[in-house]
Amino acid sequence: MKISIITVCYNSAATIRDTIESVLNQTYSDIEYIVVDGNSKDGTVSIIKECELKFNGKMKWLSEPDKGLYDAMNKGIQMATGDIVGILNSDDIFFDSKTLEKIILTFNSEDINAVYADLYYVLADNTDVIARKWITGKQKLFKTGWHPAHPALYIKKNVYDKYGLFALNYKLASDFEIMLRFIDRHKIKIVYLPEVVVKMRLGGKTNKNIKNIFLQNIEILRAFRENSINVNIFFYSIKRLISKLLQYKK
Repeated sequence: MKISIITVCYNSAATIRDTIESVLNQTYSDIEYIVVDGNSKDGTVSIIKECELKFNGKMKWLSEPDKGLYDAMNKGIQMATGDIVGILNSDDIFFDSKTLEKIILTFNSEDINAVYADLYYVLADNTDVIARKWITGKQKLFKTGWHPAHPALYIKKNVYDKYGLFALNYKLASDFEIMLRFIDRHKIKIVYLPEVVVKMRLGGKTNKNIKNIFLQNIEILRAFRENSINVNIFFYSIKRLISKLLQYKK
């Protein structure tokens, strides 16, 4: 079973080498690696070119202006030829060399559309230091405040073909919207892999400041509405807060 790993980046020279190396170090061999760069100016492209040779033809990339993170992800998905698609951010790394092997074993063991797992938040300048843990746990409805960690979610390509790509009218919560659309609206079959699969550096755009957190929550509520899922705004906000406190275990 072939897996396409997509990394989108823009001016990521400080971290992208670690990301690429973590893909190269995987024991699972049937990998297609796709890098979508937004026309970086800081040396990112030079690192991509340097690393491309190590993949022996299993890596493809492009560098051109885009309409943002989610547009770049859509480009990567459209380029993908694997049975499964996973997204590895340009400042994140796989937890260990057997990560993709474990994910593929889970897909092979059951008739499913997606696998979700756990992640560690690590310090930006030291990925060996764990700051928080996102332990996702068993599946629940999104309106309970539960949802998978998007960087730890692997989805069959035919799900994107059937139900669509990232919505570009969301600036901060398109990853939430697409998971809600696939999992709660269209009821794709997902399985929990109780393993940490990615280390995610702290300091993402969404949680950068209070304004972005507020704007993301507005987009999340819009996502429920546009997917015809009724949710009580007040109770959802409380449940989401409780869920986050439980997920981000020390």
